[in-house]
Amino acid sequence: MWDAKSTRVLGAMSGTSLDGVDAAVIETDGTEIFSFGETAYRPYTGKEQELLRGALGSWPSADLEPVAELIETAHAEVLAPFENVALIGFHGQTLAHDPANKRTHQLGDGQLLADALAVPVVWDFRTADVALGGQGAPLAPFFHFACARSIGASEPIAFLNLGGVANLTWIDPRKKRPEDDGALLAFDTGPANAPLNDLMMDWFGEAFDKDGETAAQGSADAEIIETYLKDPFFARMPPKSLDRGDFLNLTQAVDALSAADAAATLVEAIAVTVSEGLKLCPALPEQILVTGGGRKNPAIMKALLSSLDGKISPVEEVGLNGDMLEAQAFAYLAMRVARGLPTSSPSTTGVAGLVGGGVVSYPSQLD
Repeated sequence: MWDAKSTRVLGAMSGTSLDGVDAAVIETDGTEIFSFGETAYRPYTGKEQELLRGALGSWPSADLEPVAELIETAHAEVLAPFENVALIGFHGQTLAHDPANKRTHQLGDGQLLADALAVPVVWDFRTADVALGGQGAPLAPFFHFACARSIGASEPIAFLNLGGVANLTWIDPRKKRPEDDGALLAFDTGPANAPLNDLMMDWFGEAFDKDGETAAQGSADAEIIETYLKDPFFARMPPKSLDRGDFLNLTQAVDALSAADAAATLVEAIAVTVSEGLKLCPALPEQILVTGGGRKNPAIMKALLSSLDGKISPVEEVGLNGDMLEAQAFAYLAMRVARGLPTSSPSTTGVAGLVGGGVVSYPSQLD
């Protein structure tokens, strides 16, 4: 059991947007955040993204050795230069997520990384939650709670993460612990960058819509949005989660549009589904802090400002790093796992009780 003291922990995240691997250090005891440390980023090349895209939807029975080697090598490359790290949180790469059937697949072997880096690695964060009936996502809310406390929030606020999928964490920072009743509500709201990035790749061979330029030239198709909102997912009460592959009906619907109109429609879908999600929160948050790559897209931010009530701003406005928040989250969660503290709860993933997900792998001893 790890001591309840400030520890230098390194976290890594490779999200469903498939842009690359983020790495970040925090000082934490798994409860409080004492400081944020250095960061690094290792982008995936176009060929690497193609390999990863080809593996999406795959389960462990598939022949995924080349993909696993890419994921593990990329992580080792970005993590190795960090010094004086006591613990590493390794999320791996989500290829498939099916909580309804109690399964989720994050590719990557934490034991290999522990041996390569000679540092204990916490990994496989989602399996335990899903096996016990939870959604297995989102997992950052306990970290978001610590962030809200660290910035001195005194009224309910929300974190909106715009990665491949959009997820929302509603927080009451007046509670003492993230697992307390009423402290958190978290759930996926709908699409974020994944469908838009795929559109840009299919039409132009570009990884994303730079500065929202394509979407800004188009007009959203209101009929497609209206039809999309009839998806049963949006009628379900949270917690709830989505897989990157759950947007097929939306992406097929925009196929007949021009690239600009399709991009504009996908952007509007982000904003409208977030707006619908906020209606499910216990109270309107005083502030919505936007993190993830989507906050850098002016078209997305403009759509959010048009659709949502309240103050909406990038997390940088309160001194946080929106590029590294998820990597920092898995550093924080790694320390919680090491200390035997819960990482998810009924209000964040819908699991029946408090769950401490994750496996700790220690470097193999030399003979």
